This record gives sequence, C-alpha cells and structure tokens, in this order.
Amino acid sequence: MKLIIPMAGIGKRLRPHTLTVPKPLLPVAGEAVVKRLVYEITRVSKTKIDEVAYIVGNFGEETEQQLIKIAEELDAKGSIYYQEEALGTAHAVYCAAPSLVGKVIVAFADTLFYADFDLEEDVDAVIWTKNVENPEAFGVVKKDKQGYITDFIEKPKEFVSDEAIIGIYYFKSGENLKKELEYLITNNIKGNNEFQLTDALENMKNKGLKFKTASVNEWLDCGNKEALLNTNKAVLSHEGNHISGKSILSNTVILEPCYISKGAKICDSIIGPFVSIGKNTNIKNSIIKNSIIQKETEIENTHFSDSLIGNFVKMHRSNEVYDLGDYNTIN
Repeated sequence: MKLIIPMAGIGKRLRPHTLTVPKPLLPVAGEAVVKRLVYEITRVSKTKIDEVAYIVGNFGEETEQQLIKIAEELDAKGSIYYQEEALGTAHAVYCAAPSLVGKVIVAFADTLFYADFDLEEDVDAVIWTKNVENPEAFGVVKKDKQGYITDFIEKPKEFVSDEAIIGIYYFKSGENLKKELEYLITNNIKGNNEFQLTDALENMKNKGLKFKTASVNEWLDCGNKEALLNTNKAVLSHEGNHISGKSILSNTVILEPCYISKGAKICDSIIGPFVSIGKNTNIKNSIIKNSIIQKETEIENTHFSDSLIGNFVKMHRSNEVYDLGDYNTIN
C-alpha cells in the first residue's frame, strides 16, 4: 500500500508558526500532526504501508529528513515530491505520479481522525466521511440504497447530504487515479480555477468504478490556531496524561490531561488541563491552561490560556492570550 500525503500548502491561517515550521509538523500532544495521521492510517489499513510519499513545497532538507524518518519508523520507504505552484488538490496528488501504483491511500495533512473500522480494500475506492451539522461548508457525498456514492457535491447551497468528505481516500488502483488526474491536467479542466480531485472522482464514478464510504468517529481539524488547540484538547482527552520521566517538576500541580516532554523543567506552577509542553522548555511561577508550548522556550511569571507558543520563545511578566511564533521575546 502506498500512502500519499499532499502537504505543500504554506499554512497562512497558522502564521506566524508556519513561517518557520510547515503546518503538518506542528505538534499536537507532543507529536507532529502528520506523524499522528500516518500512524492512524497505518492502524486502520489491513495491508502494510510500504511507502509514504509526501508532496511538499520548499521546506528544506531538515524537514524532508523528518518526514522520511516518520516513514522509516514504520518500516516504509519515505519519498519526497514537490509542488512548486498551488494548482489544486488533483495537481498536488499528481505530483506524486510515480508512486500512484497499486493500492493507494491519499490523505491531506491538515486533518486527524479517530475511527474503529478496518479499511475495506476489495472495493474500487473508499472515501472517509463524517456527518456534520453544517454540510454547506464542505464537500459532501450522496449515496444509493446499497451504500455506494452516487454524487460528489462541493459546498451544497441546498441540503442534499450531511456526510462530509474529510480529505482521506483509498483507491484499489493507483493507476486508475493517475490516469484521471493526468486527463484533467492535460486538458486543463479546472473548477474554481484549480485542478480538483473531486472532478477526477466524478470521472472515475461515471466510468463505472464503485465508491463506498468509511465513517470516522471523530474528525479533528488542524487548520488554524483555535482548531489546533481544540485538536490538542481532543487528543489529550483520548490519550490521557503523559509526563516524561526525563522532565523535572517541583512544587507544581498538573491538572490532567497534559503532555510534558523530556527535558522540561517546571517549578512553582499550575499546568493544565489540556496543555502540551515541548522538550527542554522551562516554566517558573506560572499558571497555564489549554495551550501548546513548543520546545526550548522560557516562561516565567505568566498567567495565560488558549495560547499557541512557538520554539525558543522567552516570556516574562505577561497575562494575555498569545499566538507567538519562534524566537519572540516578551518582557
């Protein structure tokens, strides 16, 4: 099985953090979003993932090595492809054309999920979905009585279905998918001025391929600060408290659940609930709730919540809600 992960977007809604770190590598409960996605897909797939192919922008060699390491931890090959211009979802997937061979899962890297199904691999294609309260904001599917998809509708103005596409797809034949993507691009067939993956899906369906759905229990967005904090909260609620044995806590109360990484030093503070703290971060005399604090950061005499704090930040004597990128200093 090949796992294709388009992640070349620049993450405008998560700036300033994505100025230095690609959005899928931002941490949720101590692990990068993309790593959690890869591991969860591996769990529901009955066939071993033998390659993880990432479609990236100009992220740099260090980031690419991090991505390859995630694949290698699962005993899979890590491949890097580039999307130099944002031309749509179909174009992004087609950038990994050499890896569209055999069984393929395509997963866009700004979402996480929890599911209790095993992937049904004997059908032509499976679309991951979740019932939502506001289907007009999403692409949705409509199904027949046998459970096969009859229509893909992008942001319907009138109600047709509340089953939203979450951005994860399985294809029994990567070659079929590649052929349809190539057709769109070669013939310059666009929707909203971009090459749309849903157009390729519609063409495949019209040629007789059968699409089914797999409904996830929980769909977690990671597209902006508030969504990332909510996802951090949800993951901590699922996984519970984690305090590294290589962290140091003194005269400190931890309100569960929290994630505290190795090398963190916390004293005279109240932390939690729903706080994630990166490695080698020092916190003194502070009260922190519902926040993500990344690595190598120094925090003292603060009281804040609902905040996203980057790497190598220094904060002293502050009491607000923050969205601070790397290397900021607040005195």
